[in-house]
Amino acid sequence: MSDKNRGTVFNIQRYSVHDGPGIRTLVFLKGCPLRCLWCSNPESQEAAPQLAYNADKCLGCGRCVATCPQQALRLEQDGIHRDRERCDPACRACAEVCPGQALTFYGKTMTAREVLDKVEEDAAFYARSGGGLTLSGGEPLQQGDFCLSILEEAEHRAVHTAMESCGQAPEETILAACGKLDYLLFDIKHLDSEAHKKATGMGNERILRNLAAVRSAYPHLPIHLRTPLIPGINDDEELIRRIVELARSMDAVHYELLPYHRMGEQKYRFLGREYPYGGPAQVDAGILARLRSIVEEVFPEKD
Repeated sequence: MSDKNRGTVFNIQRYSVHDGPGIRTLVFLKGCPLRCLWCSNPESQEAAPQLAYNADKCLGCGRCVATCPQQALRLEQDGIHRDRERCDPACRACAEVCPGQALTFYGKTMTAREVLDKVEEDAAFYARSGGGLTLSGGEPLQQGDFCLSILEEAEHRAVHTAMESCGQAPEETILAACGKLDYLLFDIKHLDSEAHKKATGMGNERILRNLAAVRSAYPHLPIHLRTPLIPGINDDEELIRRIVELARSMDAVHYELLPYHRMGEQKYRFLGREYPYGGPAQVDAGILARLRSIVEEVFPEKD
């Protein structure tokens, strides 16, 4: 089997109803070109598998220390400490012997067929609800060949496909993927490139070009544009009006605001990282209400 049929998956989430039509299975692929300050899936950013440590689950038994062939772990009073230079993420020996599941790995190699075998376990729900498979990440197009292999396998099995994308990918890659998609969820985080770069690490020129290219190449592909609404970054009435106008200018497009949440914050701690966003814990209720009213003037909420 060729390498393009293999990739790194860090999670498969069943019974989702917010990421495309009907009841869906989300397949999360590792790797993302952006570094959004508010990212709720920090385990998605790096392409390679990563070891995570949850101190609250650690029993202090020391089995991982004794098992580690690289001698990269040590047990101290406050828990396990890891020498990252010695640790081999491909090893996984420590996680396999951890009785409390304090040590886990984000990232597993799978084939496209294995992914679809897992997805098809819930085929009955898709048939009744109009659901299917949604590729997510990270940015699924970071593993472009693998992403396309999954979509081809889904097409072969007549599974409805959707994809969540930040749009930061080579144009030929996103166009190839969209040629096999039934539904696209596409994030517009900001329209000003400098502000976008400050918040995500990269400008937005390629993102906006790709959105235009997809709409031109596939005029009937349903596109669900979304803006993750982050306090102090893009919770601005004029900006949201401009994004709404962009969405309104294209056919077969819906638009939605996604209010900020901190549900992924603890995963930074598991990875030994600091949470990078230091703003308010939620969007001001009054601001959120005004921004939603701007959106609903053009894009009423779906039932």
